[in-house]
Amino acid sequence: MKTYKIAWLPGDGIGPEVTEEARKAVDAAGARHGFKVEWARYPFGATHYGRTGETLPDSALSEMALCDAMLLGAVGAPSIKPGILERGILLKLRFHFDQYVNLRPARSYEGVPCPIGGRVNSIVVRENTEDFYMGVGATAESGNIDAPFEAERGLYKVSGRLSAAFSSGCAAAAQVGVLTRPGVERVTRYAFKLAEERGEKEVTLASKANAVPILYGFLDEETRRVAGEFPGVSLKIQNVDALCYHLVRNPANYGVILCPNLFGDIVSDLLSGLTGGLGLGAGGNIGDKLSMFEPVHGSAPDIAGTGKANPLAAVLCAAMMLNHLGESEGARSVERALESYLAEGGAKKPVELGGSALCAEVGDAVVKKIG
Repeated sequence: MKTYKIAWLPGDGIGPEVTEEARKAVDAAGARHGFKVEWARYPFGATHYGRTGETLPDSALSEMALCDAMLLGAVGAPSIKPGILERGILLKLRFHFDQYVNLRPARSYEGVPCPIGGRVNSIVVRENTEDFYMGVGATAESGNIDAPFEAERGLYKVSGRLSAAFSSGCAAAAQVGVLTRPGVERVTRYAFKLAEERGEKEVTLASKANAVPILYGFLDEETRRVAGEFPGVSLKIQNVDALCYHLVRNPANYGVILCPNLFGDIVSDLLSGLTGGLGLGAGGNIGDKLSMFEPVHGSAPDIAGTGKANPLAAVLCAAMMLNHLGESEGARSVERALESYLAEGGAKKPVELGGSALCAEVGDAVVKKIG
């Protein structure tokens, strides 16, 4: 029996609740399909930071590197200043392990009410290490910005200085977006290969070169160049605002959507809203080293401990993780169980979807159907 070692970072808020149900689904799929999982739990998050002042030590990164994948709950709490845990844990993991694709599927399910008609089966391929998430920027009360910056990615290291002087002396802030040819190349190839696997003939790129011509003009040209390697799949470049408009009107027209980091974050949440809510929004951070799977809904501290959390996004993350590990039969068994559960509808659905079933009850109902 093959054994996988999975790093489990349950995190904050509802993170421990929903990932526990995902773990149950993974274990059930393993028992059915002949593999097992050893779970390595990590405590990092708001409670750990409040007690120790530590976000994510390098020693933990070294341990995680020996794992086959990671399941992450969510990080963030009202007691901690925004950005500390997100940058100190989530982004640190993404950047350290060079998880250059953030994969966010969105599809309609029978039994799940959607705000618009039509069926949706889209997937956002979001570049995950560049754009405005580089962390390059500074603020100044005096109107004079002068700050060093440096960043390290799997592809390169970058260092320099950000300098600007405003004549009025007003307080100001500046943040820089960065794209590189190898960064655009690899995520574009991933998107086009995914389109081929899905049997699709088109990839849509979300851009905004008319208003941000230097950054996103570069994106358009580099994407066009790589798209030429895939004669069976065409490229459609669409301004992100127009894309959002058409997604709401005709979501079934879109399959693989390729996005720079910032736009991908926004477009994927829009799609979650069109397909039943963030409680069904799964995400995978994919790279050539350790890949990490996390629901996109955040820690939701307002409902933590009430049982009202919807664990289905985490369960879908479990299926994505199994597929990534090569356990495609196990992944599909989890997906089929979730589809069957949702199709039954009624009061057994999660609270978020209009039912009365609490988090553990939802997880148990899905696990019973795994086979």
